[in-house]
Amino acid sequence: MNKICFLLVALAVTATAQQRLSPVSMLSRSDDGRGERADTVRTYHLPEVLVTATRFDKNPSDVGRGVTVIPRDQVRALVFQSVGEVLAQHEGIYLVGIGQNPGMIQSIFMRGASNNQTTILIDDIRVTDPSAVNSALDLSELSFAGLDRVEIVRGSHSTLYGSSAIGGVVNIITQKSGLPGLHADAEMRGGVFGRGTSAFSQNLSINYTSPVGLYMSGEVSNSTVRGLDATVDTVTNLQAYKNRDRDGFKKRDLWGKVGFQNDKVDLYASFKNTRQTSDLDKTAYIDDDNYTLNFRRNLLTYGVSYKFADALNLKVVGGYSEMSRLAVDDSSVVDSRGTTDHTFFRGEWKGATLTNEIQSDFRLPGVRGVIGAGLYEERMSSKSYFYSGSTFGAFESQSDLDTLQLHTTTTDVFAHVELSGALIRETLNKFALALGARMNNHSAFGTYTTYEINPSLKINGGALVYASYSTGFNAPSLYQLFAPERDFTTGMTRGNSDLQPEKSASYEIGFKQSAGTMSFSVSYFHTIVENSIEYVYLWDKNIGIDTLGNDWLRNDFRGDTYLNVGRQTTNGIEISLSSQISDRLWLSGNFSLVSGKLSYSPSEIKTGHTGEHHVQIYSNGAFLSTDVQSSELVRRPNTANVSMTFAPIENLTLKLDVRYVGKRTDVYYDSKRGPFGALGAIPIDEYTLVDVSQRLALSDSFSVNARVENLFNVKYSEINGFTTRGRGFYLSARYALDSAF
Repeated sequence: MNKICFLLVALAVTATAQQRLSPVSMLSRSDDGRGERADTVRTYHLPEVLVTATRFDKNPSDVGRGVTVIPRDQVRALVFQSVGEVLAQHEGIYLVGIGQNPGMIQSIFMRGASNNQTTILIDDIRVTDPSAVNSALDLSELSFAGLDRVEIVRGSHSTLYGSSAIGGVVNIITQKSGLPGLHADAEMRGGVFGRGTSAFSQNLSINYTSPVGLYMSGEVSNSTVRGLDATVDTVTNLQAYKNRDRDGFKKRDLWGKVGFQNDKVDLYASFKNTRQTSDLDKTAYIDDDNYTLNFRRNLLTYGVSYKFADALNLKVVGGYSEMSRLAVDDSSVVDSRGTTDHTFFRGEWKGATLTNEIQSDFRLPGVRGVIGAGLYEERMSSKSYFYSGSTFGAFESQSDLDTLQLHTTTTDVFAHVELSGALIRETLNKFALALGARMNNHSAFGTYTTYEINPSLKINGGALVYASYSTGFNAPSLYQLFAPERDFTTGMTRGNSDLQPEKSASYEIGFKQSAGTMSFSVSYFHTIVENSIEYVYLWDKNIGIDTLGNDWLRNDFRGDTYLNVGRQTTNGIEISLSSQISDRLWLSGNFSLVSGKLSYSPSEIKTGHTGEHHVQIYSNGAFLSTDVQSSELVRRPNTANVSMTFAPIENLTLKLDVRYVGKRTDVYYDSKRGPFGALGAIPIDEYTLVDVSQRLALSDSFSVNARVENLFNVKYSEINGFTTRGRGFYLSARYALDSAF
């Protein structure tokens, strides 16, 4: 609690200034806005443009939602290792995995929503993993290649973006044209984050823009990491055989974009290829010396817009993504004589998505809005093979989902309109009302409609008071719908084609103010998610729950499946402050408080699918014979961030970052919860991390960045059983070339 109070006091100090801070005022920029420059003290104003919250350009301070814009220069001026690290600095967001060994899965939890209930976009195109059990994206695959800015919208936004936008939306927007001429940027980074570790990366980007608006951009980045032993070693017996290894990571991104842009036309096509290889371990606390995961994604995005007049613009966007994950776990050595465990596993998962949308944004006196329609399709397949050899003989199993052609399609129409109070009376021109609706037709569960109501009122002095009520949904994944594994007793499949979408209702009340070099925002939100999809075990209804599994000659198991059962309620407060204290000192910070509960009721179970058998929820082990309630939301801590930027001389910028993560719960396998065991909750301690960094501009073209991560070498945990990085030292050098016409 003392740490929270300290961080809140630090936040309060930032409110002492009189004026608002430009989002890149402490960052050095070149004249064309593409690179850094030596003058780190001057204030450079960028037009604050947000498109994700409304699907048309709008100043973030006028948007009646919790929003953030992170410009390219803010990211590139610091030695960030991943997109997840950037997102975690902002209110309402907790990232699991960013402090662990590079290559570990990174999961986003936004406003208390589950990791598959936040929409991730690249240039307005949803990016997901349709082959994953719950379609959640591993954020470790994201990179800064081609980055122009990141836009964050907190809270339900399914009206504009469809499925999964319950916690919020993160839109990674890539660069377009620059000033006419040739622009190039090269960077090298290196560092260590523990004994025996190393991290090296190289990045090269280039852009050519012609005087008539034709542009071509490309970027390649490559990183190689010799990492930590990713799991915690709890074996204290000195005589025990250990074959623990360090887990490495390799990643390469290629990105290219061509387009044409002028006052009326905006035409582009881009392609991104991501390849990465990670060393894995078996599970928490258990190392594996021979387990690797190879990931690949190809992403094509395209778009064209035409401005018929200042009041009417037509836009078409689309994208195609294909990805694959190949996991190979070869036999591991188990003793000093070189004996192996005689097992082998190979699994391959593939997924593809296709998106096409058409929209028109329009402006009339007192009215601004957008209408559109779209088609979204996703596919998945998988193959797996397992072999185990022992003195009792060999065992083999395999599965192949290719022939099932698992896929779903969603068609939709949507509209978002903002009405000015001046339509009623001129004196009401500071009042605005945003209304939106979206009708979705899903090939598995049919039609579902979402809507939003968002009034706001401007107050003298640059303040905005707003409220919103919005509904959202999250479609079941392909695996949850169609997984073919079948119980031999009941014939029930693991997939449940009768699943309905998870449905949310959320309201938010907020206040934001911008005045010169000071900005402040506070919001309260309340979200209810019903029809939560849970993985469950089914047990023989004719056997008492207390005696299940007691007779080893009797088979009590009746299959496993997915059910719509449960309700999650989440409440939270978010506070954000930024202030320019002087010409050389800036302070910023945020605080997020989140709490919630889960509840389950037997009356919500569709007995037609379960055959009225006992239902046990795997995520907590509870049997749904009576109402069940839990206040333990896994991996949803309170968080706080405080940053101080100081420019003692013209070419030098120093930065201090403090991040606090509160107590929370994680999961572990508990063999005592039911005959097969289930997940239990385990508390994880709070922690506070301090990072320091500096940027030295040696010339207009050449700069050097340095960062010390986890300055005090704090020992902490993100996920039960897995290690986190210790004190890290990173150094980067960048050279930028601008040859303007």
